[in-house]
Amino acid sequence: MLVVMGRHAGQKEIDEVVEKITSIGLRPHVIPGSTRTAIGITGNTGPIDPGILEIMPGVHEVIRVTRPYKLVSREVKQEDTRIEVGGVTFGGSGFVVIAGPCAVETETQTLETAKKVKSAGATLFRGGAFKPRTSPYSFQGLGEEGLKILAKVRREYGLPVVTEAIDVESVSLVEEYADVIQVGARNMQNFSLLKRVGRAQRAVLLKRGMSATVEELLMSAEYILSEGNYQVILCERGVRTFADHTRNTLDLSAIPAVKRLSHLPIIVDPSHGTGRRDKVPPMAMAGMAVGADGLMIEVHIDPDRALSDGPQSLYPQDFDRLMQRLRHLAMALDRSITE
Repeated sequence: MLVVMGRHAGQKEIDEVVEKITSIGLRPHVIPGSTRTAIGITGNTGPIDPGILEIMPGVHEVIRVTRPYKLVSREVKQEDTRIEVGGVTFGGSGFVVIAGPCAVETETQTLETAKKVKSAGATLFRGGAFKPRTSPYSFQGLGEEGLKILAKVRREYGLPVVTEAIDVESVSLVEEYADVIQVGARNMQNFSLLKRVGRAQRAVLLKRGMSATVEELLMSAEYILSEGNYQVILCERGVRTFADHTRNTLDLSAIPAVKRLSHLPIIVDPSHGTGRRDKVPPMAMAGMAVGADGLMIEVHIDPDRALSDGPQSLYPQDFDRLMQRLRHLAMALDRSITE
């Protein structure tokens, strides 16, 4: 259920509605808007009598939300959510490019890559300190040492950092060093992890699971918002299909679908979505064309020697060329790349 406050409702009236919702054993979620405030309600196991809220001062109307995901739904908030990370805004007309290696391997490799991607125009840096791998014998990441290297990237190059937390135990460390906590595809339905990042003081980048529907992705986002963290950025990174010409099938149709159903920003990861270096640039361009709010691109100074995902990582010069092409496409689409 959603309580829509009147245009001229003051803070006192909003607080009274919040108090009333809490007093009947439910949880209020205050959602400020450009013209009026809405208050989402969660925690009910049955129908709520809207009359007890409709009569309160300042209330414009009470709406029943029909979607199973409530806080992420357009029914609750019609305007796009904008999320600021280190001065960079996700959502709106801007287009954010995140770039960096799949894994933090050494300080030299990470800092050199950061220098290259910033020079090309990336505004956030990605790199894995914890790496959930299919094989237990593959490189698993440097852990806290890797997080410290990422923090050095922020200090030296001014790039906010995105990195993955792979379990509840690692969230506190990631929260300490990073600007955005990534929840990877394998953890999209790790509900204890979703609840934990929902209590974090950082934005969350939530990747779509390898076999997840759009609705399942939005339900996972709902877990995070229901815990009080409304800073969620969705990510389409490809799903598993019968296709054998690509690592995954990048579902670009998910972007307009999410835009219709949810107010949350969504970006595209064409690196994991294709698994092939040659496919990354065209799918990155397509991601911008279908309305994504940004991209996450894997870049490595020496992909042939990368400890993780070398075949899908761009060389720095290829990333630079891609950024130039994206700038031209952005002009045609009346958009701008955030730099």
